[in-house]
Amino acid sequence: MAPENPDLTLARRGFRNGEAAASHLRTLAGISDDLVEQVAGAADPDVALGSLAAIGEAWGVERLLTTLGRDEELRQRLLVLLGTSEALGSFLARHPDVVDDLAADQLSRTALPLEDLRRQMETATTADELRVAYRRKLVHVAARDLTALTSFEESSAELADLALATLGAALRIARADEPDADACRLAIIALGKTGGRELNYLSDVDVVFVHEPCDGADEHTATQAATRLASATMRLCGEHTGEGVIWEVDANLRPEGRDGPLVRSLASHVAYYEKWASTWEFQALLKARFAAGDEELGRQYLDAVAPMVWSVGERDNFVTDVRAMRRRVLDNIPAGRRDRELKLGAGGLRDVEFAVQLLQLVHGRADERLRSPTTLVALQSLTDGGYVGRRDGAAMEEAYEFLRTLEHRIQLFKLRRTHVVPEDEEDLRRIGRSMGFRQKPAESLESEWQAHRRVVRRLHEKLFYRPLLEAVASIPTEGLRLTTEDAVLRLNALGFADPTGALAHIQALTTGVSRRAAIQKSLLPAMLEWFAQAPDPDAGLLAFRKISEGLGETHWYLRKLRDEGEGAEQLAQVLGSSRYVTDLILRAPDSVALLGDDAELVPREPDRLRSEMEVAARRHKQPDAAIKAVRRVRRRELSRIGIADVLGRLDVRTVGHALADITDATLASALLASTSAVEAERGELPTRMAIVLMGRLGGRESGYGSDADVMFVHDPLPGADDKEASEAALAVASGLRTMLAAPADDPPLEVDADLRPDGRNGPLVRSIAAYEAYYAKWSAVWEAQALLRARPAVGDLELCDRFTAMIDPLRWPADGVSEAEIREIRRIKARVDSERLPRGANPATHLKLGRGGLADVEWTVQLLQMQHAHAVPGLRTTGTLDALHAAVEADLISADDAETLETAWTLVSRIRNAVVLLRGKPAESMVEHAADRAGVAHLLGYGMDESERMVDDYRRATRHARQVVERVFWA
Repeated sequence: MAPENPDLTLARRGFRNGEAAASHLRTLAGISDDLVEQVAGAADPDVALGSLAAIGEAWGVERLLTTLGRDEELRQRLLVLLGTSEALGSFLARHPDVVDDLAADQLSRTALPLEDLRRQMETATTADELRVAYRRKLVHVAARDLTALTSFEESSAELADLALATLGAALRIARADEPDADACRLAIIALGKTGGRELNYLSDVDVVFVHEPCDGADEHTATQAATRLASATMRLCGEHTGEGVIWEVDANLRPEGRDGPLVRSLASHVAYYEKWASTWEFQALLKARFAAGDEELGRQYLDAVAPMVWSVGERDNFVTDVRAMRRRVLDNIPAGRRDRELKLGAGGLRDVEFAVQLLQLVHGRADERLRSPTTLVALQSLTDGGYVGRRDGAAMEEAYEFLRTLEHRIQLFKLRRTHVVPEDEEDLRRIGRSMGFRQKPAESLESEWQAHRRVVRRLHEKLFYRPLLEAVASIPTEGLRLTTEDAVLRLNALGFADPTGALAHIQALTTGVSRRAAIQKSLLPAMLEWFAQAPDPDAGLLAFRKISEGLGETHWYLRKLRDEGEGAEQLAQVLGSSRYVTDLILRAPDSVALLGDDAELVPREPDRLRSEMEVAARRHKQPDAAIKAVRRVRRRELSRIGIADVLGRLDVRTVGHALADITDATLASALLASTSAVEAERGELPTRMAIVLMGRLGGRESGYGSDADVMFVHDPLPGADDKEASEAALAVASGLRTMLAAPADDPPLEVDADLRPDGRNGPLVRSIAAYEAYYAKWSAVWEAQALLRARPAVGDLELCDRFTAMIDPLRWPADGVSEAEIREIRRIKARVDSERLPRGANPATHLKLGRGGLADVEWTVQLLQMQHAHAVPGLRTTGTLDALHAAVEADLISADDAETLETAWTLVSRIRNAVVLLRGKPAESMVEHAADRAGVAHLLGYGMDESERMVDDYRRATRHARQVVERVFWA
């Protein structure tokens, strides 16, 4: 049998270029098969073997193999290093003695402190010695990193410290060649990743130079010398020699950028930052750190600029500026690189860094724990402080570490400054293997990278565009961090009537070291500003405390307010504006979940609402439990409508429809529950039941204070005893009213059946036959008028249809109403005006019965309906405004007069609702108290200082409406 091709054997082991590998093995004569197998396990076996052969040629193969054979740790470190970094392999081939540094007893197992690095770098006295010393330390950092002796954070920090030590050594070399070196003091300030102790393997080192003349030195001479020293330091680090290049020193973040002087005095720096600096320049200074040179001068610089950094968040449009800068970075990425850009692209490193820095600059003004220049340390502080959720913080940290590790592996191969993920399969394979992906390394790496990109992008959008940031940023720093006395004064200035009490609430919410207290500390500055924009900030803060104490331990409550700033702002607005909605939320705090989501602040469809309530009722066999379940749904839906109304999301007609739909569904479900209770006691019901909705409920024009005006009707089943059917129907109706009137944690629903035939003196329930007999013999014109808004809609649908067919001829008579009937309607209206207006009530300000109020408009429209509905189908509606519009189309009233009536009806309806929202209870007249008027004005969209304008608008609208009523109704 012919011997196997050695190239195939090497290929099976993982070598891509069998011929080159065989050549390298010949160079490494005597290499063991076990060592070849270890080389094959490297991230890039071909590169590792080639570098090993080059080191053997330079150092001696026998010496190399002997060294590798006796020190397993050295062998492992060297092979991992050579398979990951071709550039460091070339360096070791030029300086093979450095291989000994990787021995078990030579290489430190932890990252070296900065002072140790400074001492080791000080031995270099020339540019090439500096390069060799730097590369030697870089080998140490990479070896510890790649063999997991140090973490990513430790390696990045050591790289940054090595950069500082290298700058110091370069400056010392430059000073030795500068004749006027003693004329100046020069300090180098590190910025960017160097300042943040999170440097890459190859990155520009961002710096700023600050100088001062030495005592007795000429200022011009000192400036010239400092400029030459700075230039020489940059050149020593950035120029190419036989030993390559260290890295570029970038001073373009200095004042005025590349157009400004390379060095400035401390006073010049301070003057520039105080007067001219842009927002992004302070963002860069967030990572400022003393690097090298005159340490005292460096500290003076940092002490001078730090207060400016932590006050930049107070600038007008600060948050907007930072966001705009991030968008510009994205826009400037070449189109062909966007999908592979690891640093600047969407879901890249900059997304993490910008989000963290923005949160730091906004919240770090008052919380010094957030001021770390290191991204991961700052992110952990933000998480610990409650500014970022635990899950979000952990996901962001994991993604950032992965992306930075990927960046390191890409750069390590050739020690080139790049942030583009390669597309070449071999490159991806090598990088993937170096990061632990052994099965399909290229595909696994790509998949993991894309997954982390998606996480970063999602969290960046969530954190970077959090609405709460803008609110907190707009608050002066002194408003975030006050003494007790200052806090009381500020609360008083914000409009809190009881600032001492408000401070007690704040202290109760924020005292302690719990995460809840920490999150409240970040929320409250903005919340207080929002409470101050509402009519009753004291009540709002008190309610917020109660809700927070009730919900503070739930997993979603504070997270929702922190992460969805719109929800927090809406909650403050609602709690400070509406006692009605506040009471609902206090009784059912889960309603807070509706806030901040536009889709949740839309009334539910009637069918969906009724179905949900009926399902809730059917889940319980006991009537009391069933009606409690129905009431819970009703309470939630009232909260939904009330919140949306307070926030100005709904017009008054939509509110009326929505409230009527809630009552419809509640009555339908209560009818089911009461029927079940009666059937449990009496057996199957011998009759069919329906509820006729009357008044504002029938017209779907309900207000927050409206009762449920109804009539009960039943129809005995064939063969049923009439008396038993009537008794069963009465039991159902009585049970329904009792259930809904029972004390509960929600606004009561009073079921009022006084519009039935014979009023409260008549039977509560009648059969449809009894209704027919009554209306045929006894019906008065006022009852026909009441039936204009009758809407049979609950219970047995066939019975509802029969009732509708029965009453239509009564409310819309075939020939209209007679003159006698019109006179009777006017007589009744005159009696209502004179007798039903409460004693002492002002006819000009009574919302329902006052001049130009609701009754005036509604009676006018109803008279038109009774006169003309037989000929105008559009008038056959239970809705006031629908009928008014139909009257205009039929030329029964002028468009101007109709608009006047609609304006008054709409405004008065809104005021009635606003009074209930504000006070939690109805009021029939315009409120008189100044604070109440301000609150009503606020809810109607006026400024709180425009209550008199609101009252003037009301008086004008009702006065004009009364004039129309005089002409149209009274003729």
